[in-house]
Amino acid sequence: MDEAPIDAAQGTQDDLEAPSAPPSLQPPVRNPWALVFVALIAAGMLFVGFHMARRSGPTHPLGLAHNTAAPDFTLQSLDGSNMSLSDFRGKAVLLNFWATWCGPCKIEMPWFVELQKEYGPQGFQIVGVAMDDSSTEDIAKFTKEMGVNYPVLLGKEAVGEEYGGVPALPESFFIGRDGKIVDKIIGLRGRAEIEDSIKKALDTQPGTSTASTGSSSN
Repeated sequence: MDEAPIDAAQGTQDDLEAPSAPPSLQPPVRNPWALVFVALIAAGMLFVGFHMARRSGPTHPLGLAHNTAAPDFTLQSLDGSNMSLSDFRGKAVLLNFWATWCGPCKIEMPWFVELQKEYGPQGFQIVGVAMDDSSTEDIAKFTKEMGVNYPVLLGKEAVGEEYGGVPALPESFFIGRDGKIVDKIIGLRGRAEIEDSIKKALDTQPGTSTASTGSSSN
């Protein structure tokens, strides 16, 4: 039999038609919501990093050494009045840096309430310094819910730096009747250890000066 003639023109046209790419090689369709989600995650990581950097500020040697005069400061209390560390001259003081978002702070606060009741008549005073960005109203509401029975002041970074930058919360300084730091605790510890440090602060004699003047309300 005679073979069918080849249509050269048709063959040329078929050769020029490029085959379509298989589905697996097609460029992926980007989901705009996925991009937004990734951007939010990145922004959140940057915010957390910045927040932690603020908490780990410069280290001040006075905040780290025992038997050193505690830097004086003046901060605003929750009721709007100004309060200074030197207002507690002659008392043993537990200076507690904390924040409303700090989980361990919520654990030790009820202990502080009980310890203030127990040792307050002996000349002991707890002073809380809130080191977070919550509003005064939110901090006041939080302390009321926790039953706080000691003054709480609105902290400033400058005061935190005077006490070593407050690298972690909670952080407590135990100040003797003579105004010198006798002990400090970083992070959450047991109530018995806190109570031992309180007794150490109470077992001091009042001095002529209870606090250095290296810090201020600024």
